[in-house]
Amino acid sequence: MELGIKGKKALVTGGATGIGEAICAELAREGVQVAFTSRHPESVERTLAKLGGRAQGHYGLVCDITLEGEPQRMAQRVLAEFGEPGIVVNNVGDTLSITDPLCPISDWRRVFRLNLEVHIETNNCFIPLMRQRRWGRIVNISAGASMENSGPVPYCSIKAAYSAYSRSMARVLAPDNIVMSAVLPGVVFTESGHWAKVMRERPEHAAKYLADRTVLNRFGRPEEISPMVVLLCSELASFCVGSIVPVEGGQARHYFNFDGI
Repeated sequence: MELGIKGKKALVTGGATGIGEAICAELAREGVQVAFTSRHPESVERTLAKLGGRAQGHYGLVCDITLEGEPQRMAQRVLAEFGEPGIVVNNVGDTLSITDPLCPISDWRRVFRLNLEVHIETNNCFIPLMRQRRWGRIVNISAGASMENSGPVPYCSIKAAYSAYSRSMARVLAPDNIVMSAVLPGVVFTESGHWAKVMRERPEHAAKYLADRTVLNRFGRPEEISPMVVLLCSELASFCVGSIVPVEGGQARHYFNFDGI
């Protein structure tokens, strides 16, 4: 299938491990030049080498995108050292292990900052350039927790806002041929993720969760999420304005999956 994005440039935040790394690899296989961010220098170097390095047009940037003003500084460096990305994938997100529904408002702000605010700031840096070119793709990696009660209250609440932002902002951008969409991954195992720790420390809990909550009785793999993300980054996604796409192996129990407008 010809996706029509060979030679384009993409930015993937949190792209050095897990789902983000799989997205970077999938984009690179389609001939896209990829810039990605991570907080960890060793992860940046490893993933950059896997992609083929700067010689293939790829670019890795070490930054903590949650710091005040960091999305703007990151964007400036990307534009100066890599070029204008026509594709942006906002992949950063986590519960931050904040599970108390009565946690201090400062904890709510931390979850909000990581799971929504930095994505809005990142998008606002690149949308004006996409409008000038009259082409762009923005894919927001939200979560199944945005559509049902599945996880800590702060995380579910902010992810719900993230999916709502994706849906409503998409209508604003559509006249400029910029397609914003969101992907909702199910439970995915990554080497440095939450479930890797659970498998080490509480394997019986992981087994019970898979038996009770999943249809396939297994974790998803990053490589099972990335193809849908890259499809939404492509020319073929021109009618996917505001699409909210679950990729979760039948795990979710809600009925209201939004697709299109």
